[in-house]
Amino acid sequence: MGDALLYFGLFAVSLTVLLKASDFFIDSAEKIGLSVGIPQFIIGVTIVAFGTSLPELATAIISVLKNESELVISTVIGSNVTNIALVLGLVAVVVKNIDLEYNIWHSDMPHLWGSAFMLWLVLSDYQVSIMESLLLLGGIVIFLANSFKSDDKEIRDDQIKTSWKTYALLLVGGFFVYLGADYTVFAIKKLSAIAGIESKIIGLSVVALGTSLPEIIVSLNAARKGKTSIAVGNVLGSNIFNTYMVVGLPALIGPIQIPDDINNFYLPLMLVMTVLFGLMSNNQNFSRSEGFILILFYIFFLAEMFKGF
Repeated sequence: MGDALLYFGLFAVSLTVLLKASDFFIDSAEKIGLSVGIPQFIIGVTIVAFGTSLPELATAIISVLKNESELVISTVIGSNVTNIALVLGLVAVVVKNIDLEYNIWHSDMPHLWGSAFMLWLVLSDYQVSIMESLLLLGGIVIFLANSFKSDDKEIRDDQIKTSWKTYALLLVGGFFVYLGADYTVFAIKKLSAIAGIESKIIGLSVVALGTSLPEIIVSLNAARKGKTSIAVGNVLGSNIFNTYMVVGLPALIGPIQIPDDINNFYLPLMLVMTVLFGLMSNNQNFSRSEGFILILFYIFFLAEMFKGF
């Protein structure tokens, strides 16, 4: 009982740090992006998305180094499902209606679909080879090149001016987002271990949810401030980053274990959620009712994991 209270206290403190740090991070990222003429959506897809996905990458690398590599795929798939079903669903419900400035169906959505189907093909033989990991890392290079191509940038006469303090706040905010998420995941894992839940389920649920907390908080904060393009871009960019980088880089460090039911159920569910994300974005709008539909999928996702308990 004492250990449970200790870890619950750690969870509360780290979550508070995460909340505050996300404010500094998103504000600084937006100012820096706007100062060089980058649109809000591109800021969300790249700077914010990659910054909030650092916990997934750190967790994956540590898992391989500690011979717990099944957490890599579990965390990636769990995070990707959580990002679409829970994060995007919550944002749509909170703001009631999301209007996108860009038609992501014709720009970034093909990259998201490509990353998801590439992961499905890579995992079909239950291993990630060195060549496959290099192909995944090549995918992130292509995505970044496309995101920052010159015709996607805005030229403004009233571009925001930044100073070294803005960059310092970005680094400090990003560091504490990572630190807060790291200790939040640590506390959640300890609490789950006390409850006797197997590591694969922990990876799919609590670790995935814990490492997705930056996406949840940053996206909701952005949505409340009327920056819905950053919120949607954050989800899209985070999933692409997770699939390409969080699988590709750890696979260069050591072999990754892939549980049978990952390929049989959870990976197909991630593909369904990815396709649904694309279909919902086709009219450049997400309604509140679509947000509730996404949340229903997340509830189904959790129910399937814990139906045996």
